[in-house]
Amino acid sequence: MHRDAIVARGLTYRYSKRLAVDHISFTVAHGEILGFLGPNGAGKTTTVKMLTGQLRPASGKAILLGMDIVTHTKDIQSKIGVCSETTNLYEQMTAAENLRLFAQLFGMGRFNPNPLLRAVGLAGRASQRVDTFSKGMKQRLMLARALVNRPRILFLDEPTEGLDPASAETIRNLILRLRSRGTTIFLTTHDMVEADKLSDRVAFINHGKLVALDKPHNLKQQYGKRALKVEVSNNSGDLEEREVVLDAPETASAVQELFARENVVTVHSEEATLEDIFIKITGRRLQE
Repeated sequence: MHRDAIVARGLTYRYSKRLAVDHISFTVAHGEILGFLGPNGAGKTTTVKMLTGQLRPASGKAILLGMDIVTHTKDIQSKIGVCSETTNLYEQMTAAENLRLFAQLFGMGRFNPNPLLRAVGLAGRASQRVDTFSKGMKQRLMLARALVNRPRILFLDEPTEGLDPASAETIRNLILRLRSRGTTIFLTTHDMVEADKLSDRVAFINHGKLVALDKPHNLKQQYGKRALKVEVSNNSGDLEEREVVLDAPETASAVQELFARENVVTVHSEEATLEDIFIKITGRRLQE
């Protein structure tokens, strides 16, 4: 088996004169979740289209499962799954019919859609027409469809957007189960909390360039700060907020002095978010 599931070497793409993806290189290990993060127009979708064979790179290479996506497009596409943010289901067909159709396209013989429908929280909906589904239900069916061929690499674009909290948690747990079984997952999302929870590593892309690639914890240690957020009661009985930076030489004495001099009501720790780190590195927000 090739050591990495995905290898990008100098991937580049232009739309006319605009350089959309600028010589980016990275790897994704087998069974790893990579969160690929950036604002709209940063190059996320173009990168995914090159990795999945929908666009041919202007230069550079994308190697998936040890094969070049340009020369082995069909072989690779039979082993990957893609769940895009835009739904493109056959809405006059039932949920089961949608999945069976894709199973036929992959040359699969006997196929039972019910286990996949249960996995995405659509148990009992097999015979229901898709045009009666809510947006969230359609999104879950899109994910089920992406899993029909038991992909070794799964590309997910905003997989929980528009879902209620319970459904979103169902999908997150499914993603983690897939990872535990060895599926490689390439996740693009604007939800930094979700990316932090799910990703083994995150990559920041900005104006077509990769500007950071590391484990979330390492990025927070390198670019962020940890602090204690303390609420104190003043002489009037109103609450005021204090902050004590952690990991500083004077942290212990500052905390001791705060408790000695102030009427402390609440204390909690706080660390930088991935959104904070992205802003610090790029000077812009992920959602603009």
